[in-house]
Order: sequence, then C-alpha cells, then structure tokens
Amino acid sequence: MAGGTRAVPPEQGRAHAREAAASGGGVPAAWLALLAGPLSFGIAGPALVLPAVARDLGLPTATATWIVTAFGWAIAVGTPLMAGLQSRRGARTALAVSATLVLLGAVLTVAAPTLPALVAGSALQGVGTAGFTTIAMSLTGSARAMGLVTASLATVGSTAPLVGDLVAGLLGWRGALALPALSLLALPAVLRRRPVTALSGARFDLPGAVLLTALVTALVFVPHAWQVAVVAAVVAGVAFGLWLRARLDGFVPAAVVRAPVFLASAGTAFLLAVANFGMMYALPPLLVGDAGWSSGQVGLAITWPMLFGGLTSYLVIAATARAPFRFLVVGFPALGGAGVALAGLSAVPAVLLVAQAFTSVAASSGQGAFATRAGAAVPDDARPAAMGLFNLAYLLGAAFGPAIATLLVG
Repeated sequence: MAGGTRAVPPEQGRAHAREAAASGGGVPAAWLALLAGPLSFGIAGPALVLPAVARDLGLPTATATWIVTAFGWAIAVGTPLMAGLQSRRGARTALAVSATLVLLGAVLTVAAPTLPALVAGSALQGVGTAGFTTIAMSLTGSARAMGLVTASLATVGSTAPLVGDLVAGLLGWRGALALPALSLLALPAVLRRRPVTALSGARFDLPGAVLLTALVTALVFVPHAWQVAVVAAVVAGVAFGLWLRARLDGFVPAAVVRAPVFLASAGTAFLLAVANFGMMYALPPLLVGDAGWSSGQVGLAITWPMLFGGLTSYLVIAATARAPFRFLVVGFPALGGAGVALAGLSAVPAVLLVAQAFTSVAASSGQGAFATRAGAAVPDDARPAAMGLFNLAYLLGAAFGPAIATLLVG
C-alpha cells in the first residue's frame, strides 16, 4: 500500500479509474482549479517585484531573475517526475509529496537571507506546484472540469504581475514570491475526497527519468545559452529515444508516445504556447517604442486581453467538447496564427491588443481542449504520465515563445 492507494489488477484498476474519472476523481472542479491555478503566480508574479528583490539583496536585477528561471526549470522538470510518482504511488502520495515541497519552498522563500536560498525555495515551489497541476488535470472527469482548471491557470497568469505587486506593497516582496503556496488551500478538500489513480505495474525506470530530466533541462536552457544547450539537448534526445525503444513500459510509456492523438495534441499545444507567450513579450516594446506608452500603461493594457482569454477559455472548451479533433487541430492554430499576423501587419495599439486577445484565447482554450483529448487517447493507467508530458510540451512552448519574440522584436 502506498499513500492509501493499493495496487490492483490492471483490468480492475482501469475500471476503477474510469469510475473515478467520471466524477473528477470525486473532487469538485473548483477545488482542482484552486490546486492548479497558483502555479501561474510563480511564472508571472515576480515580474514587477524583481527590482525590489535585487535592491534589498544588493544585486543586479538580471541576477535576481534566476529566481524565475529556477521556477521555470523546476516546473518543466517536475511535471513528468511528479506524474511518474502519481502513476506508481497514487494521487494521494503524489499530493503529499507535492505539498511538502511547496511548503518547504515557501518557508525558504520567506526566510532565506541569500539569493541561492531564494532560488532553491523557488525551485521547490516549482516542482510541488507542477505536481499539483498535473494531478488536478488527471483527476478531471469532463471537458468542463478541464476547462475550469486550465482557465484558472490562464486567469491567474494574466493578473499575477498586478497581484504580486499589490502583495509586495502589503507584505513585502517575499510574500509575492510565496504566492504559489496558495495552492495548499485546496489540499484538505482534495484529500478528503480520497482521489484514486490507476497504478502502473511497471518498475520505476530510473535511467528513463534521468535521461528525460537531462533533455528537459537542456531544452529549458536553450534560450539562455543555446551554444551549449542545443548540443546537450541533441545528445540527451538521442539517448532518450534509444532508451524508449528498449524500455516500452518505462518512465515514458510506449502507449503515450505511440498515440497519434496525444502527439498531435501535445505538439499543437506547444505551438499555441509559443505564439501566446511570445506575443506577451513582443507587445510591450512595440507599445513603448511605437505608441510611446509608459511601462505602467503597457502592463495594465495587456492584462485585459490575457484576462479575456483566460475567462473565455472555459466557455470555448465546453462548446468544443464534442467537436471533431480535426476541427480543433485546425481551428485553434488558425486563431493563434491570426493574432500573430495582426501583430506583424499593424503597430496600432488597439490592433496589437486584439492580436494578444486572439493568441490568449487560442492558447488558453487549446490547452484545456487538447489536454482532454490527450488524456482520453491513452489507457487509464497511463493518464498521469500523459498529463505530465502534455503539460511539459505546453511549458516548453512558454519558455521558447519569449526567447523567439526577443530575437524578432529586440
């Protein structure tokens, strides 16, 4: 027995998981949304408080950005690792481990006297909230529930810079950096429903986990040090691909990587994230340089199209729940592409903000719609792994988008 979840025969486990999934694992979607949403505070919440962090620590602002870099690396690496833990030990064990990491990270963030300790705290919160998000998505039982979870991520992300700045004014910048810990508020309600996961019977694949971690780490650092990271990514990717062929039931199950719908869903979500997060970084210099807006005006202006995208996504995901998969694969990229095209054709502020709204709706809605299809395309016992890998693809898009935008605009 592990985490209160016992291993069951494969057929019985799949039936049990289907029954749990039909009701969202017994957990109301609102609690799953609260469990997942605060992850976005770690990505966008520090945006306006890093100068204060740097000033208090006596460091350049560029050095303080390692706090955000560490969080981004941690959620990218932690997503598949925590999904693997859930697959083998159950949702409750994964929740307990994730909660411990988030709590330790928050304590370090609040008490750490030096930058390395702050970076460590940020990384711990990143791994823990990545686990929370993957678990929340794997426990959803309908398109509407998945829509609420992904809408919470988008909505929190769109307001996180302003919320972080407000919290920093009231509690100091350490309070703003600890905002991901708000996900702990959902933990008692989620555990009270005793969520069930169909367990994988395969032994833990340590080489596969190490190779995937190395590949993800290299990919995350491509935008920061591409000369070294690209070579490392190629080497790790080749080694990981060879290992996948040798270990079909390993850390990344063959049932996931051989499912065409999963691959198409994850690949499309990656492209939508590239477009959306790239637009978020491309618009501010365009609005400041061409329209003469102040940074404060830009920050407030771009909040609205992103918030619109997050709130609208819930309705869009529900409306497209029964739509043909081909319609989603064509429709969402077309909407995101229209936003990118608008931004490339016009420098008028109103047009640029509409372009941001298009990419925001496409990415926020696509994340939920494709996550639902990706989870349904694999066996029940592979669903946590599929959600972890799907989220990894989306997060890598969020890492590459800003780097591409900086090259094109800067």
